[in-house]
Amino acid sequence: MDVINKLYSTVSSTVSQLSGVLPGNPVTREFEATCHIASAGPGLLWKIYRGYKKSTKQEAAIFVFEKRLLERWPRGDREAMLETLRRGVSQLTRLRHPQILIVQHPLEESRESLAFATEPVFASLANILGNTENMPSPPPSQLKNYKLFEVEIKYGLLQTDKRLAFLHSDVKLLHHNICPEVIVVNQQGAWKIFGFDFCVHNHNTQDSQAYWPFVEYSPTLHPMAQPCLDYLAPEYALTLSHSPASDMFSLGMLIFALHNSGQPLYSNNGDWGSYKRNACELKQLPVSRLQCVTEGLREYVKMMLNVTPELRPDAHQFSKIEFFEDVGVKTLNYLDSLFQWDNLQKSQFYKGLPQIIQNLPHRVCIYRILPCLMKEFVNPTMVPFVLPNVLLVSENCSKEEFSQHILPHLKPVMKMQDPIQILLIFMQKMELLLKLTPPEEIKTDVLPMLYRALESDAQQIQELCLSVLPTFAGLIDYPAMKNALLPRIKRLCIATSYISVRVNCLVCVGKLLEHLDKWLVLDEVLPFLPQIPSREPAVLMGILGIYKLALTHKKLGITKELMATKILPFLMPLSIENGLTLNQFNALMTVIKEMVNRVEGEHRTKLEQLNSIQQESKTVPMNLSTNNNPSQLLPAPQPQNELDQMFSGLGLDNFMGVNETIQSTKTQVNGNANTSTGNSLSLQDKQSHSPHKIDSIFQMGSSSRGY
Repeated sequence: MDVINKLYSTVSSTVSQLSGVLPGNPVTREFEATCHIASAGPGLLWKIYRGYKKSTKQEAAIFVFEKRLLERWPRGDREAMLETLRRGVSQLTRLRHPQILIVQHPLEESRESLAFATEPVFASLANILGNTENMPSPPPSQLKNYKLFEVEIKYGLLQTDKRLAFLHSDVKLLHHNICPEVIVVNQQGAWKIFGFDFCVHNHNTQDSQAYWPFVEYSPTLHPMAQPCLDYLAPEYALTLSHSPASDMFSLGMLIFALHNSGQPLYSNNGDWGSYKRNACELKQLPVSRLQCVTEGLREYVKMMLNVTPELRPDAHQFSKIEFFEDVGVKTLNYLDSLFQWDNLQKSQFYKGLPQIIQNLPHRVCIYRILPCLMKEFVNPTMVPFVLPNVLLVSENCSKEEFSQHILPHLKPVMKMQDPIQILLIFMQKMELLLKLTPPEEIKTDVLPMLYRALESDAQQIQELCLSVLPTFAGLIDYPAMKNALLPRIKRLCIATSYISVRVNCLVCVGKLLEHLDKWLVLDEVLPFLPQIPSREPAVLMGILGIYKLALTHKKLGITKELMATKILPFLMPLSIENGLTLNQFNALMTVIKEMVNRVEGEHRTKLEQLNSIQQESKTVPMNLSTNNNPSQLLPAPQPQNELDQMFSGLGLDNFMGVNETIQSTKTQVNGNANTSTGNSLSLQDKQSHSPHKIDSIFQMGSSSRGY
């Protein structure tokens, strides 16, 4: 809740800051400013806001100058400053070159402000070096403890030098104010020149030698309305002249400041007299003053700070020094010029890029390399060369970085089915994708890609897909598992012509069992195993593994009816397959015996329970029919021959009672005869004991015994 309140407070604060400045400025019709992030320009007078274009939601930076900052200035200085700022933005807008800060909306003016919009910006170089003038308090979190890496400094200086070469050679323009305040670092980390407030145009025609009119520094005018004296070339005071070499002096002083915690060689505090004295001291500049500059650059910085302009290297010469012969610098330089290369040249470059990425700072990879790589996603032919590098950078990303900078660009690539190497690369890095991708995106983007991989015609992709599926089975909901995933695996297992794919299907199903419930296994998994057409030993062992897992897993289990009627009749013939090794045969027989034991144990338990119930139900009638006459003799059991013994104990006694019936009938007849010896029988009595009547008794007895 505190985070939400803090965010709300930040947004409200930004809105309140802008409410008194931007309303009425036409920039607000097309752009929305969200938060104050940086400052730039002469005296850092321009506030930079993060924002976006309303119509396209495209990110942008909105530069705002609040006129109230000049309220205490003399009227002449105020007008001069406003005119200088207008002129600088107008010149920036006209240049429109990728080497210069790109303007998305030209300067607009209202009573309270000046404003214009550019490409997204991170901060000015002055902000990065610790100058927080005209910035929010506290400064943005992204600038906290922000340090420039060596490769960023090297490439940033090379970029700035190339931009000066473009201005001097192509545009015939002197910038006249190179300093940290006018170097803007964009969102990708590229250094871009801004602040053409004091630039000087060539006044000669293109065919003649360039001529830049000189305007003397005015000690009476406000220092912010003039070039920064700390970075101004000494010839402005010594010889009242300037040239492209003057910008190179300023660049040399900028290099010194970068290596000296943001502080220039001399701090003049806007005082013209101090500047003139320091300009004279430069004639005797000792090398010891430059010890803070890295060794490979120190000699050239001394040349650039030379009082004599002709002894300074020009922009083209400076770009060729050994200091910039760095693998990281060359890589970033190549990436910026990729649009000029053909596919063959690009593919060769991308193949060697992984070795370089591993040695570059993570921030450089995220903000400088990734944007260049992702531009290639519109070219399917190049995706197999670019994608491994993108995923390599992803390995060092947090989940937040991956979701913000990489995943949105990967989603369209996941839907590509040609060339087939794209799916193959994704399958190889699936563990990484699953680790970094949020669960919702796994369901909406990663799973459909896996389904397409299962339906692919490429064996290697199918096998890779089957191997990674179990690793995130817990993220798949029950309906998707039952209706989408399992049917595809079963269909592939039955239809494929590759044994290795079939085996991998079975292994995959086996690993998925722990994520399934018992009835899904009994209804969908086990019934399809006998449908598998091949009987190779590896396939049989895969089938056996599924049966064994289903049998032994504590959450699953197989019913005795299924084992007795379906599984055992299926497994027994498999045990005599000729291709089985001894170990495979033993494994198969072990499972068969275990199933037999399970069936035997469960059914014996059931029968024992039924038998116990039957015995209890017979106890009462047996007691009632017990002979209470102790003088009555019971017949001895008949001796059993060998055949009788063979059938004894098989539960057939109830069907073998004919002899006992005959014997008991004879006993009854003899008893009746004995009891009537003392009486004479009538003719009817004699007829009732005729042999035909006895036969009918046998027949009744037989029928009563089940014959």
